[in-house]
Amino acid sequence: MRPISFIALSVILASPLAYSQEPVKAAADPDALFHSADPKLDANKQTTYRIIKELIEAGHWERADRYLTERYIQHNPLAASGRPGVVKYFMEVVKSKPKPIPEKMTSQIVAVVAEGDLVVVSFVDELKDPKDPSKSYTTTWFDMWRFKDGKADEHWDSARKQ
Repeated sequence: MRPISFIALSVILASPLAYSQEPVKAAADPDALFHSADPKLDANKQTTYRIIKELIEAGHWERADRYLTERYIQHNPLAASGRPGVVKYFMEVVKSKPKPIPEKMTSQIVAVVAEGDLVVVSFVDELKDPKDPSKSYTTTWFDMWRFKDGKADEHWDSARKQ
């Protein structure tokens, strides 16, 4: 019986259905995800919202002191810790240029979770298929911030050295 089970499992795993993927879909109203009935969680979510919309999307890094602590601990291996380090990364490496701040967020947000002093945001991430660059697929990117006194003090994401 064991060889038959192994053969059946092998056939299932080799089938196209075993490799199919449901696309990651953004929330219909991402702005609504950045609110909470708890005042502390709401404040942290709103600061996260402004970090994404004003700094990351619109490139207004001159506003970083409004939302990031001076010591801002960075766990992204591509950017240095400290507010100056992350600003330098976005200005010099990413080449972020200021543009008008959109009325509504443009990032494709899947979910926002806040607990204690942490806020986690999951984004739709569309990538080229390495086996066929003419095709793309979706996955999920995560950012997490720890807040201290109303500002982001620590950050994690899934970035890798390139």
